[in-house]
Amino acid sequence: MGSTDVIDLSSDEDEQPRQTQRHSQTDVPGYKFLVPLASVKEEFESPPGIYNRKGTGRALVVKQEVGELSPSLNGTVSGQALSQTQPICRQFWKSGEYEVQKSAASISQNGRNRLRINPRFLHSNATSHKWAFGAIAELLDNAIDEVYKGATFVRVDKFVSPRDDNPALLVQDDGGGMDPESLRRCMSFGFSDKQSEDFIGQYGNGFKTSTMRLGADVIVFTRHKKNMMETTFSVGLLSYTFLTRTGCDDIVVPTVDYELDSKSGSLKRLIRINEKQFSSNLAMLLKWSPFASEDELCGQFDGIGEHGTKIIVYNLWHNDDGNMELDFSSDPKDIVITGARKPLQRGLRHKDGTGGNVNLTQKNVATRLRYSLRAYASVLYLHMPENFEIILRGEAVEPHHIVNDLMYRECILYRPNVGGITQAAVVTTIGYVIGAPNVDVEGFNIYHKNRLISPFLKVATNSYGKGRGVIGVLEANFVKPTHDKQDFEKSVLFQRLETRLKEMTYEYWDLHCHRVGYDNKKLPKDVREQYRLKPAEDSPPLDIAITGTTTRSPPMNQPQTSSLPKLPVKRKLGAKSFNQLPETYDDDSNGDVIMVDLPKSKISPSKKSEGAKRFNDVKTVLLENKKLRGQCEEYERDHRKLLVKEQMLRSRLEVAKREFKELLDELQALAVKKE
Repeated sequence: MGSTDVIDLSSDEDEQPRQTQRHSQTDVPGYKFLVPLASVKEEFESPPGIYNRKGTGRALVVKQEVGELSPSLNGTVSGQALSQTQPICRQFWKSGEYEVQKSAASISQNGRNRLRINPRFLHSNATSHKWAFGAIAELLDNAIDEVYKGATFVRVDKFVSPRDDNPALLVQDDGGGMDPESLRRCMSFGFSDKQSEDFIGQYGNGFKTSTMRLGADVIVFTRHKKNMMETTFSVGLLSYTFLTRTGCDDIVVPTVDYELDSKSGSLKRLIRINEKQFSSNLAMLLKWSPFASEDELCGQFDGIGEHGTKIIVYNLWHNDDGNMELDFSSDPKDIVITGARKPLQRGLRHKDGTGGNVNLTQKNVATRLRYSLRAYASVLYLHMPENFEIILRGEAVEPHHIVNDLMYRECILYRPNVGGITQAAVVTTIGYVIGAPNVDVEGFNIYHKNRLISPFLKVATNSYGKGRGVIGVLEANFVKPTHDKQDFEKSVLFQRLETRLKEMTYEYWDLHCHRVGYDNKKLPKDVREQYRLKPAEDSPPLDIAITGTTTRSPPMNQPQTSSLPKLPVKRKLGAKSFNQLPETYDDDSNGDVIMVDLPKSKISPSKKSEGAKRFNDVKTVLLENKKLRGQCEEYERDHRKLLVKEQMLRSRLEVAKREFKELLDELQALAVKKE
């Protein structure tokens, strides 16, 4: 690598202006890239640094760039570093140490000191992801954010390296792709093009942390269609293996760019600085990537389509047992975390003494998402964007709505206040998991901007099982997630939310635990006796089905007491018994209302008709209706704003048309005078 051979992630200025030059020497129709004749030798044997091209008698000469790296700009590498350094440890949590070949003092360029980033930062930065699936979720988020550019899918699959036949992780989408500048920002730290608050990613750091957490190296292929006449192809390599094996004391990222010649339909090298810089980057790409020739490298664009991005993470990390962390072989339609299922099963067997059904708990999505990527991806987004799908191992992931797993479902409105100002209005759906009390699952699924941040967060902390089987779902956009998007910042707002969710759990438990077989001591004695004689079934009826499902009716042998009327009451019940509660309660001062059961001991089972069940359903529908009406009002306000904006733009357009007409008239007048 000479003067400016690679991306310098730590430099904030270009050493020389980037003047794009287009060389057509290597044009070949059909996207098959031919190596320039000046770089090709006829050889019977390949000397060091030369890779044979399949099916030809020629070889691509690759310079031994490792021995030529200078400390002037893009990191420092000893000429003997490659032969002296040992291969990096394949276990992620043990791979953060290696010996830098040169001192890490700041480098002076043209009288200016330039800060650098030690390659070890790639590892320490990636340790924010404790969970491999959390890293994959970051890559899925980037694809979801491409929906506004027309993305319709993201594909996650196994990729076999053509160099060593080792498995790698492939993530590909058909979004807008990245032009050469955007790719360089993507491979750098802290540069984000996502300015809108609607995007999941905000910090410009997720790609680096996620890919480096999954494997030691990542190569990115992206195709961007700027207009009908201009299409660019870019390749970038972020290789922890390259940096550690060569002893670099700075992060360098080789990239190369191509463009499509619309006339000939062939690829041309897009020279940003000079041919030497391009050749140097290409040499490193071919040496450290899974692709040994330029033909193989450019052939990866064939499966992208007109636009999109393909990410290949290779040299995947191993666990402490020496096995690859991601398991591609156990299930041909899934990717699982190696060895994660066994500890969960042992823990469930240990808890089996409490009455939980191990099989039911194992099959629940709360357990499966810990080791199954298909299960995790199915609940990762609260609402999947329209016409978009996640394709895992060749099969689309079916979205799973957790609220459909709940029975005796209720909606609770929560309005957090800070300094007397209402921050937001959050509707929490809460209920018992189907199969309770025989399913050892509990907690709240908290989403942020449609993305699951905390799955099944346990807020009920006690030793006597209160809260067991209670699950909730909510979208809390008023609190901020951490950078790895697997937890929330422990702000005052979030602490209040946790406290409120704990209260919701206990209040809901006190109102409904008898319906799933627990002894509710707050009920009148005759009602408690009635529930003892008729214990709840394993799968009591749901109040109402959510989008995409059909309404489920109760079994024929379901106790009729489970369909008692529901009335809105104040959440804080105090010491009042159920019979002392008013039939209606119209105090919504804190905006926190719940539909609760109001059992009456004088009502005999024979008099509880089907109308009571319909009344129960109607109350739930009314709450859903209230929520939807609020959303409609927001849409109407947005519609009015857009109408005003449209009128303003139309008026500006009319003014521009008049100015254009005046200028055109002046131009015609000048033309007449000139004649």
